[in-house]
Amino acid sequence: MSTDRRTLIADTAIGLVAAAGLRGLTHRAVDGAAQLPAGSTSYYFRTRTALIGACYQRLAELDLDDLDADGPPVAALSDRDATARALAGLLLRWLTVGRARQLARFELSLEAARNPELEADLHRAGQGARSRAAAILAALGADHPEEAAELLAAWTDGLLYDRLAGALARSRPAPDLAELTAVARRMIDAVLVTTRSASQPDWSDRSGEG
Repeated sequence: MSTDRRTLIADTAIGLVAAAGLRGLTHRAVDGAAQLPAGSTSYYFRTRTALIGACYQRLAELDLDDLDADGPPVAALSDRDATARALAGLLLRWLTVGRARQLARFELSLEAARNPELEADLHRAGQGARSRAAAILAALGADHPEEAAELLAAWTDGLLYDRLAGALARSRPAPDLAELTAVARRMIDAVLVTTRSASQPDWSDRSGEG
């Protein structure tokens, strides 16, 4: 029961942040929105920092659930096209039915920049998806899969932010799976080339040696 209630509280808190920003996140507001007895949220998460940390953990769990549901099949891990289609499916989910959760994730992530107590929680929450991405990129031939995963995560976050909250977000057409698949393939190709190139020594200034 306590696990279910913690999950309910975290899910409700994420929904409140998505709807009203961090100003809407209070223990009392979570109790009310979750239809829990007064004081329930503070019983499980004594401070606002603890509550936000729970949100990070829950967001990470939900992202991994999406990866398990929409990620590339094991048999296709070395196929760039299959990986691009899987990434595009994730992006489409996060831009449509998962839109509110991603907006909440951006809001909550910014809080860690202001509160050093949250840095470790945010870092820990982000490792699961990056580890999964590194394994996939290793199967695709990445020389440095962890570095490639960091770059792919940054580009993916940038695309999501631009289309959900950027200056042109409201004027963009609805997300299109074919267009997202093409973008995903370009990102995968670029991240593999970029990290491979970065690992090679630069001989450009050594022509006179020998």
